[in-house]
Amino acid sequence: MSQPAQHPADPRTEAMRLLARSLPEELSGPLQSHWPRLETRTIRAPETGLVMLRGRMGGDGAPFNLGEATVSRAVIELSTGERGYGQLLGRNRDHAALAATVEALNQRQTDRPDVERLILAPIRRRLTAEAQRQRAETAATKVDFFTLVRAEG
Repeated sequence: MSQPAQHPADPRTEAMRLLARSLPEELSGPLQSHWPRLETRTIRAPETGLVMLRGRMGGDGAPFNLGEATVSRAVIELSTGERGYGQLLGRNRDHAALAATVEALNQRQTDRPDVERLILAPIRRRLTAEAQRQRAETAATKVDFFTLVRAEG
């Protein structure tokens, strides 16, 4: 599992990364409770498609097609003009629209602190806890091998 970025170069990129790994309820709950009358317009209706995953042997070898992954995406515009882009793995188009809405809200200076506090920070904490739990589970299966030298004679 990839590690959460410690110092993102671009805050918008970091927000989109977190939204792509969010759970639908992590977005819908805060949107309904804190922005209940948010006016939006659909620029690109939520849709599902495939992307080709590419890999490289050893990380620097010749590229090859690994396989396809299902993705959903949407573009939502707020009544104030900010456009949000939602992209995530899977077939949940409603989730992609929620992510796009939050991404657009995060562009507004007045809403950015609330988006960070209510949506992005909890997602970041969950992902960090999941990564720590996975590291602990992996460490529990670690086997230390040693060599026993037998003295003969």
